[in-house]
Amino acid sequence: MLMLNKTEMNPASFILNGIPGLEDIHLWISFPFCSMYVVAMVGNCGLLYLIHYEDSLHRPMYYFLAMLSLTDLVMCSSTIPKALCIFWFHLKEIGFDECLVQMFFIHTFTGMESGVLMLMALDRYVAICYPLRYSTILTNPVIAKAGFFTFLRGVLLIIPFTFLTKRLPYCRGNVIHHTYCDHMSVAKLSCGHIKVNAIYGLMVALLIGGCDILCITVSYTMILREVVSLSSPEARQKAFSTCIAHICAIVFSYSPAFFSFFSHRFGGHTIPPSCHIIVANIYLLLPPTMNPVVYGVKTKQIRDCVIRIFSGSKNTKPRGI
Repeated sequence: MLMLNKTEMNPASFILNGIPGLEDIHLWISFPFCSMYVVAMVGNCGLLYLIHYEDSLHRPMYYFLAMLSLTDLVMCSSTIPKALCIFWFHLKEIGFDECLVQMFFIHTFTGMESGVLMLMALDRYVAICYPLRYSTILTNPVIAKAGFFTFLRGVLLIIPFTFLTKRLPYCRGNVIHHTYCDHMSVAKLSCGHIKVNAIYGLMVALLIGGCDILCITVSYTMILREVVSLSSPEARQKAFSTCIAHICAIVFSYSPAFFSFFSHRFGGHTIPPSCHIIVANIYLLLPPTMNPVVYGVKTKQIRDCVIRIFSGSKNTKPRGI
């Protein structure tokens, strides 16, 4: 009876243990984490500033890029500051409700990251396959609605995570061997039935990731067909060059996700837990760090705006989006 009463209580807080097995080098691990986080914050804030104030960037492609930058800022800020507190100050405690809030933001905005990448693939499809109708198809209201529904999809699919996790009885301690509150990392501390959590988590991953990857694949298949049909090599190269930055963003976003997904299911006993946790952090930190760098280097309009700002030339008036 005493055990039953204990299992019906939620813990007041959890202990985030960081990266198990690598506690002695947490300080050294923190330096690349901190450096990447600074680059992510500066780069994405810089992109948002450029897109807001430069008239030449007030186009659908850059509005979607602004959505991606906002998503990246929230995604990495929901985990890295807490991870750095663990590494630097050993502040490992996190309240139960605070843990659920962190879980909600992490999973919502990773889902939104995938959704925005899908919208950007559709943007490239329209730009290359229907260039004359580009501005009439992707109007500002259409872009705003697409962004809103992508966010709403993430919120509606992730909210059940918090309720499914909150309902569980916890009697296996309160130490989470991770740097943040991941859904299944928290659920595994429960002595209750977590099969529903596992099944629903897999369903959400398939609904969001599977559908988005399918749309991206179909979009680029159509783009390749259109590019190959162009008559001159110069036209083919120019058309496909507008997709390079987006393809890099897809690689940076999905590569760590695929590695984490397949290693958990097929290499769980051979890959050490510390590797899983490092990859899970890279999954949330690499896209926000690299996306502004790639778009800044590969996109001529953004590169020209940066050069103009640093050279002190002001050819455009500030104007809201």
